[in-house]
Amino acid sequence: MLQLLVNVIVLGAIYALIASGYVLIYRVSRVLNLAHGELMMLGAYLLLQTATSLAFGATGAVAFAALMSLLVGALVYVFLMRWMTGQAVLAAVLTTISFGIFLRGLSVLTWGSQHHYPGKLLSVPNVSFPIGASAFISGVSLAILAVTIVSYAALFGLLRFGRWGVRMRACGQNPLLAAQSGINLHTIYALAWAISTFTGALAGILVSLETGVSGSLALIGLKAFPAALVGGLDSLVGAMLGSLIVAAAEVAAIQYVSPLLADVIPFVILIVMLAFRPWGFFGTREELDRV
Repeated sequence: MLQLLVNVIVLGAIYALIASGYVLIYRVSRVLNLAHGELMMLGAYLLLQTATSLAFGATGAVAFAALMSLLVGALVYVFLMRWMTGQAVLAAVLTTISFGIFLRGLSVLTWGSQHHYPGKLLSVPNVSFPIGASAFISGVSLAILAVTIVSYAALFGLLRFGRWGVRMRACGQNPLLAAQSGINLHTIYALAWAISTFTGALAGILVSLETGVSGSLALIGLKAFPAALVGGLDSLVGAMLGSLIVAAAEVAAIQYVSPLLADVIPFVILIVMLAFRPWGFFGTREELDRV
């Protein structure tokens, strides 16, 4: 039972780290970024490319891949999503879906369809640590927990106290008034995309160190979307709660029913939530009605 709890917490941390990206972009620009899973996958492939091409150690490779992902996020907005500003929400969502499909095809052409293990290339040790008498947690899983906690603390601090975070909140609440007050909407949106891609890439990078990377990694990013919606698409607190709920249901289904349900359960929860409370536990009902 203790091992199941550890598994739920680790999987919940992965989903929470990814879900924070969904929440940030939606909260700032009211766009559902359905290419977030592919951007997460791209972060893992950037780590693989760094490991094979540059003479960095493990820490340097992770840092370089994460910073490159930050740049990628900003460039995605500047060269793609910027032209969706002011357009119908559906157009922006369809653009992210198309971009995600493009990234999947590009990853296959560039790195192939086989499974790669950047952790082995970087000689990353992944020692298991005992918890009590019957549970274990890997070193990478501990890193995921630590990165998730630090990321959420940083996001809360930025949005609550940071100058740029206050501007983000202003753009999310009333973009027209924010623009009239002198806030450059494109700069704020580009920053939101950069940070969102950065947190998603961190999740992809850390997961790839333990389980490797292939095109299927994007599915983990997509499974985090139900977690974000369950908690509320404009709430970071909700993203954490939703991630734990989805992770608990998934782990329980794998343990007591069938491992084949792992990719199904998050979307069953999504359907149920959309039917009974589509704005999530902590989301704002009026905000979701805008979509």
